[in-house]
This record gives sequence, C-alpha cells and structure tokens, in this order.
Amino acid sequence: MGGDTSKEAADAAAERQRVEDDEPDEWDKRIFSTGCADENMKMTDCYFEKKDWRQCKDEASGDDIQQPAKAKANTSAKFNTANSLQALRDNTAASKPPTSAYAASQLDPLPPTAYTPPPGAPPLPDAPKAPGAGIDWSSSFHGLSTIPFAPEVAAVLMKPIPFEDVEIKPDGIIYLPEIKYRRILNQAFGPGGWGMAPRGDLAVGERVVTREYALLVHGRFIAQARGECQFFGNDDGIATAGEGCKSNALMRCCKDLGIASELWDPRYIRDFKKKYTSEIWVEHVTTKKKRLIWVRKGDDPTYPYKKS
Repeated sequence: MGGDTSKEAADAAAERQRVEDDEPDEWDKRIFSTGCADENMKMTDCYFEKKDWRQCKDEASGDDIQQPAKAKANTSAKFNTANSLQALRDNTAASKPPTSAYAASQLDPLPPTAYTPPPGAPPLPDAPKAPGAGIDWSSSFHGLSTIPFAPEVAAVLMKPIPFEDVEIKPDGIIYLPEIKYRRILNQAFGPGGWGMAPRGDLAVGERVVTREYALLVHGRFIAQARGECQFFGNDDGIATAGEGCKSNALMRCCKDLGIASELWDPRYIRDFKKKYTSEIWVEHVTTKKKRLIWVRKGDDPTYPYKKS
C-alpha cells in the first residue's frame, strides 16, 4: 500500500515537471511577442547544424533581417522629431514676452500705420457711400431714369385706385387725399425709402404760397413739381400753407410713378362722376348765396355750405 502511494507521488511529480518543461520560459515569451518565433527557430536550428551564422541566410527573408534596422531607424527619427519639437517650444517660450507685458500690449496697441501701395499698384477704391450721399438735391438730377423699379414695386405703384378712396371737390375736380399717396409710397419703398427735397425757397404771395420739390426714392431723383396752397395773409397760417404746398407737390410728382394716374384720364373722370357723384344746390351759410356743387352720392355738403 505504501509502495503504491510512493509510486503515484513520483508519477505526479514527473507529470508536473513535464508540464513545466512544456510551458515557455521568459525568454521564449519575449521571442513569441516579436512575431518572429518561427524565423528564430529556423535560424537557431541552422546555426546548431552549421555553426556559422553566415551560412544561414536562406533561413530568413531579407525583410526579416532588415526589419530590426528599420525599427531602429524609426525610433531614431521619432527621437529626433521629439527633440526638435521640444527645442521649438523652448525657443517660443523664450521669445514670448511675460504675461503682464503681453496683456499690456493688448490694452495699449501700437497705432496703425498708413498703407502705402507698392509702385505701379492701382489706387485703393473709395469707401462705399450711401446712395445719394453728398449730392446737392436743390439742383441735382442724380439717378434719373437709370433703372426701372422691380415688377412687384411697379404693381404696387400702378395698382388701380378703389372708387371709395376717390374724393371730389365742390368744383367737380376729383382727387386722391395726399395721405393715401404717402401710404402707397410707404408700401412700395418702405418708410424712409423716399422723401421730398425742396428745390427752392417758399414763395409767399398775396393769396397763395408755392415751392418746388423733388421726389427722391432710394437716393435717386424721380420727379419734381411745384406745389401750391392758398394763403390768407396772416403769419400764423404760413406753416400750414407750407405743409399743404409740399403735399400738393407730392401728388403731382406721383403722376410720374403712375400712382392714381386714372384721375387725369378724361374718360375715367366722366365715368366716375356719372356713377358716384351728383350736383346739388347749396347755400353759403354766411353770404346766403346759392350755387351748384359736386358731392359724392349720399354725402352731405361740408362747411361753409348747406343744402338749400
């Protein structure tokens, strides 16, 4: 019984030794990690047989022999590149001013120097200016008939006027109130995209004030007209008459844009008066004189008249 136990122990020890011998040692592990274990085994067997490494050239390919040299060269190149980068960093750090001086230079930069073009170079273009900037609009016709307006703008300007917007004066002249001209211009060009520039001083007569204006759109001359307004001889009414004069000039200038152009068409005038207006007898509330005036159908006469 004891002999059998000793034999089993010896067999187990021999098996452990065999397993340990089969396990690769530290040297073998390093050889295997290179990926060249087969080539190493061939070279080792060749040397064991021939005892001369020079006779074992056929046991390994040229690439396998040169690979360590390539790896060494790459390692050397990487080392040199790293040294160069470090040297560049050192030089940059040495040339960079201290943080406080750098910050101060940003707060107090050097004054700009004037640009001097090289010989033979064309001059620099002038800075862009707003359309119409620097033009004397009291006499200039800058931009007249240079380019038509876009179709969508033209459609707004020449849109037929609704009959309910048209008014008639007592003497039978039909007209569009000046505020509606302004609304059409604002719709077409936007508020601030157009304006009226005076072309002379306000002329004050005994019963009327006049002044010439130019209609400007986006820095372009469009039209000019002389506006007029009745004036009753007192200084307090000059400002009101001057504003009426400007509105009258605006309505006349808008004819060139096609706004309410039908109001100057004789056939339209006759048709409008036939359908929408009528003549009625009225009495002046002060003088008691009677006369015929034009009004829109359904409207009552306005001061200083009343139905007779």
